[in-house]
Amino acid sequence: MAWVIERVKRNSKQSGKHPTAGEADTGDARRDRWRKHRIARRAEFVEAALRALDAHGPDLGMEDVAAEAGVTKPVLYRHFDDKADLYVALGQRGTEILFQRLIPAINSELAPVPRIRMALDAFFSVIEEHPNLYRLLARGGLQEKVLVKSDVVAEDKELIATALTALLGDYMRMFNMDSGAAEPWAHGIVGMVQSTGEWWLDRRSMGRDSVVEYLTQIIWAAIDGLSRQQGIVIDPNLPLEENKVVQMRQDVEAQ
Repeated sequence: MAWVIERVKRNSKQSGKHPTAGEADTGDARRDRWRKHRIARRAEFVEAALRALDAHGPDLGMEDVAAEAGVTKPVLYRHFDDKADLYVALGQRGTEILFQRLIPAINSELAPVPRIRMALDAFFSVIEEHPNLYRLLARGGLQEKVLVKSDVVAEDKELIATALTALLGDYMRMFNMDSGAAEPWAHGIVGMVQSTGEWWLDRRSMGRDSVVEYLTQIIWAAIDGLSRQQGIVIDPNLPLEENKVVQMRQDVEAQ
C-alpha cells in the first residue's frame, strides 16, 4: 500500500512533528528506541480514539479519548499537537483499515463476480464496523470541526479509482478492448459504491449481504453488457486465464 504510507507521511508532516512508522532509524540506538516507543504509544491512543468515536459519535472530545485510553488529557497532548492532529490520525487509521481489507479483495484470484462481491464486502464491512468514523470523514465533519484541510474520503476515492482504472485497463487491453473507458468506468463505480454506502448507513433497510449482492449484480451487468457489445463473453463464475492485480511496492507495504 505504497500510496497510503506516502500520504500518511505527507499528512503527518502537515499536522505536526510527531514521528511516523515509515521513518528510517537514525543510527542513534537510544533515540531510535524512544522514537519507536512514541510511535507505538501514539498508535495506542489512536485505537483508543477509534473506540471512543464508535461509542460517543463524531462529537467526541479529548476527554473521551483520554478516558478510553486510561490517561489524562495532558498525556494525550504529549503525542498530539491538538484535536486536529488526533482527527487526522483517525483519518489515517481509517484509510489503513479500509485498504488492508480492500486491496487483497481486489487482487483475489477469483472469478469476476466473486471478486467484485469480495471487494464490495470489504468496503461495507469497514463502514459497518466503524460507522461514526465514516460519517465523520465522509460528511465534511472533520474539516468543519477542527479546520483540517485534508479530505481523507476524497483522497481515498481518488486512490481507489486510480487503482481500479489500472486494473480495468489491464483487462480491457487483454481482451483487445479500448481501455480509454477504464477511467470513467472506475470513477463511476467508486462514486456509486460510496453513495450507496452513505444511504445504507442512514437507512439500514437491508442487511450488508443484500446491499453487497445488489451492487455486485449491477456492476457485473454493466461489465458484461459492455463486453458483449465488443463480441466478448466472459463467464462470471470462472477465473480468468490471467489474474491482473493492482501493483504495489512490497518493500514499502511491509513497513
